[in-house]
Amino acid sequence: MYNQVILIEHPLIQHKLTLMRKADTSTTKFRNLLKEISLLLAYEVTRDLPLKYEAIKTPLAPMNAPVLAPDKKLVLVSVMRAGQGILDGMLELMPTARVGHIGLYRDPKTLIPIEYYFKIPEDVEKRDMLVVDPMLATGNSAVAAVERLKSTNPLSIKFVCLLAAPEGIEHFCAVHPDVPLYTAAIDDHLDEHGYIIPGLGDAGDRLFGTK
Repeated sequence: MYNQVILIEHPLIQHKLTLMRKADTSTTKFRNLLKEISLLLAYEVTRDLPLKYEAIKTPLAPMNAPVLAPDKKLVLVSVMRAGQGILDGMLELMPTARVGHIGLYRDPKTLIPIEYYFKIPEDVEKRDMLVVDPMLATGNSAVAAVERLKSTNPLSIKFVCLLAAPEGIEHFCAVHPDVPLYTAAIDDHLDEHGYIIPGLGDAGDRLFGTK
C-alpha cells in the first residue's frame, strides 16, 4: 500500500458501512448512515490540527486549556453530487469551515471526467482543504478535482472517501503523491463499467433516490 493512503478501520465506521452496502437499505437510512460515518471520518482526518492554550476559568479553578489554533482554517470541498453526503456530516463537526463545490461527471463511454461547476472561497490560499467524495473508483474524477484545486494554491489538500478500488488508488497516488488519501475500505476491483466491486452501488443515486 502507498504510504499516503490512510485506511480508517474504526469498528463503528465498518459496521455502518456494512449497513450502507446492503441492497435493501433505504434512501433515508443510507443518507443518515453516510452522515454518521462522515462525522467519524472527520474525527480521524483532523487528528493533526494544531492546538494552542488559553487561560480559562472552570467553576472550580483557573487553568490553561487547549483550543484550536485560530490561524488553522479549513475549507471543505464537495465533489458533486455525491460528495454532498459527506460534506453535510463534516459541517456538523466543523461548522466554521468554508465550503467549496466542484461538479464533475463521468463520460459513460470514456470514463473521462468533465467539469460543469466550480466555486470555492476566495481566501482558499490561507486554508487547508479537505476534498470529499464517497467513491474512488477509476480515480479519474478525484485526480481531475485535485488537479483543479491545486491551481487555487491552498495550504494543503487531503482527499477523503468512503470506498476505494485498488485501480483508483494506484492512479491517484501516481498523479498526486503529495496528497494524503483517507478511506474507510479498499474493495476488490472495478467491473467493466468502472464500478467498485463489491462496493455499494452508485453513491449519488442511493443518496438522492435517483437512478
